[in-house]
Amino acid sequence: MEMGEKMNKEALVVCSDKSTGIGITVWDLETGEQLLHIPTCAAAPHGLFCLRNQFIVASQSNRHGSFGGGSIFIWPLNKPQSPLRSYTLEAMGPISCTKGGLYIAGGAPSGNAYLWEVTSGRLLRTWHAHHKSLKCMVFSDDDSLLIFGCTDGIISVWSMISLVDVEDSGSSPSLLYYSSEHRSSITGLVTMSAGARSIFISSSLDGTCKVWELVSGRHLQTLVYPMSVTAIALHPIERLLFSGSVDGNIFVNVFDIGAVEDCFVTTEDQAFVLKVHNESITALTFSGFHLISASEDFTFCLWDTINRVVLRRFNNRKGAVTNMVVIKQSSLFPILNHQRVTHQFQVSLLQKYPQPSNPGKGMATFLSFPASHSKPPPTHFHGNNLLDHLISARRTNTCYAANEIGEKHR
Repeated sequence: MEMGEKMNKEALVVCSDKSTGIGITVWDLETGEQLLHIPTCAAAPHGLFCLRNQFIVASQSNRHGSFGGGSIFIWPLNKPQSPLRSYTLEAMGPISCTKGGLYIAGGAPSGNAYLWEVTSGRLLRTWHAHHKSLKCMVFSDDDSLLIFGCTDGIISVWSMISLVDVEDSGSSPSLLYYSSEHRSSITGLVTMSAGARSIFISSSLDGTCKVWELVSGRHLQTLVYPMSVTAIALHPIERLLFSGSVDGNIFVNVFDIGAVEDCFVTTEDQAFVLKVHNESITALTFSGFHLISASEDFTFCLWDTINRVVLRRFNNRKGAVTNMVVIKQSSLFPILNHQRVTHQFQVSLLQKYPQPSNPGKGMATFLSFPASHSKPPPTHFHGNNLLDHLISARRTNTCYAANEIGEKHR
């Protein structure tokens, strides 16, 4: 295979929450070949992501009733044998990062939430986000909002502007709004743009997916399913919503929020169903235009959703896959000794307790290939890059920038 073709190929990173012995496995989606195995990892659902296409980050599941805090491991993909092990005050469940990799957020079974700055490792904020366990989270597309879903069906939305305000870290951050429309645990959150406005979709074990206007929190639509929804994903181009259920079926709905609002939509007559799994769907994601589904039946499948057929079926005999992340295979290439490094990205040990910043302590620098997100934050406000604008405003300390951000959120 030519080097250029290999650079564009994608790989799938999978792990389970059942046992650390299962570890992380990286698969070639085209050939079915196992490319890499990283031992000693068990991540909670929604506890795995790829940082800047250069690092795999996972929260480590603790045994029920265990004490002593938790941990978050960071593996550089070009040197996965040497993870950076950060130990947290309590066990982490879901974790996520902003699009540019500037911040990592984590949620705990206690309802506490944590926010770290990646390059310094500084714990910027800890706060009590809810009195029940945090199950999933997602940042808005412009990184200005952080959304949590909880076991009791509550959804809370927080302003990143207040969360990253270090000077005000001693006070409670601003809760933008919350919703109690769902009647059972939230199982998934996805965001998208619908015309001139931004929306997000939540799925729940109550058998519904709900559509929300992001900034106002207004409930726009409810999709009703015949059984509990355990995972959701949006097609990257087409307006298709994929909803995995507890019986292994995957419902596919044409999603047009502009056509119908403020009503309940029964999906049984409107959706087609993908059927191959025998047990509950645990995760859904996309590689290009191909859906990937994972199930409690110890398999995960690559789909041609147009023809509704499985292109490749993988067996994970050691345990059910609960987390999936698609990466570029080029991220796995080791750095050659004779190659000049053109980009250096710093990741640090994540602090266990809030403390004054000390850039020289606990810093770990990994050398990596250039990434599409390697540009520094812009110095002017463009489009939806609201969080970048905030960072720029903090650096320049201009009142004009702060006022502009305030106007954006009114």
